[in-house]
Amino acid sequence: MKFKKTYSYALWSAVYLTILTAIIAAVSYFFIVEHLGFSTILISFVVLFAVSFFIIQYRAEHFIYRRLKKIYEDVSILDVNDLRRDSVTTDIEKLSKQMQKFVEGKRLEIESLTERDSFRRDFLGNVAHELKTPLFTVQGYILTLIEGAVNDKQIRTKYLERANKGVERLVAVIKDLDMIAKLENEGTKLNLDVFNILELIQNVFDLFEMKAKKRNISLKFDKIYEFPVFVRGDVEKIEQVLINLIVNSIKYGKPNGTTIVAVDSYNEGKFIIKVIDNGEGIKQQHLSRLFERFYRVDQSRSREQGGSGLGLSIVKHIIEAHNETILLKSTFGEGSEFSFTLEKAK
Repeated sequence: MKFKKTYSYALWSAVYLTILTAIIAAVSYFFIVEHLGFSTILISFVVLFAVSFFIIQYRAEHFIYRRLKKIYEDVSILDVNDLRRDSVTTDIEKLSKQMQKFVEGKRLEIESLTERDSFRRDFLGNVAHELKTPLFTVQGYILTLIEGAVNDKQIRTKYLERANKGVERLVAVIKDLDMIAKLENEGTKLNLDVFNILELIQNVFDLFEMKAKKRNISLKFDKIYEFPVFVRGDVEKIEQVLINLIVNSIKYGKPNGTTIVAVDSYNEGKFIIKVIDNGEGIKQQHLSRLFERFYRVDQSRSREQGGSGLGLSIVKHIIEAHNETILLKSTFGEGSEFSFTLEKAK
């Protein structure tokens, strides 16, 4: 068993005290030896040594404990209940390791809180910015109409249509904010069921057929599927994933381009669903941040296209709630491929 350094401290302190006492006793030795005897004096030295050792050890530990307790009471982030009397030692090396471990834990906790606070400030700033733009747009058109433009039928119709687009964007932002707040705060409650993923994809194609035609973009499968492909998941939430990915491919795809959806076997227990476009693609430096809330590759172009900037973040939350994986491959100028896995139905 390793000899405690504090015992060494107490040992030598006791030795020094004993030697000092011996020197004092030596002076009067010849006066008392005849009455007490040499053996009695030797036993007295041993007793003195032992008592000195334990007193010094106790006092050293008590001294450090009181000092540490005061530190814990003075520093607001430290809880004095975390400090146990039996864990305090005058072994400075061990004590240092304990304090380093404690401080490291608190440092990580503070870093986490700082990061959250920074994230909160960025989020509030982004929300304010996303809401401010359409609000000011709507306000501008309405004020123009109030100031007299309402009497001109052509201008009135045009400005009301533009104001309506601003309101639609506000509604989209609010809806997505509400959805992502529920996903993060309440957790994603899944209603798992078995369904045909091909049928769901076709429904989304039909839903956005007119939107795609406006940009002359074709929505199609990569091949003809002879049989249904059954997967297990939450139908409504997977539909939301497909909607967000396909709408993005239409927004940022090239006119006269194509959006292709493929369903392949990923491994023994999963399928992979791919949404592929031949649009403008994404630069390498943006790929790692693309699923962040409100992150936009091109601020001006993204706002021209509309949307809340939360679509891909919602996609990521939904897929991760299924314990599945979302993947992204993109080559700037050639196109992008978003893909996610889903469990095969048994």
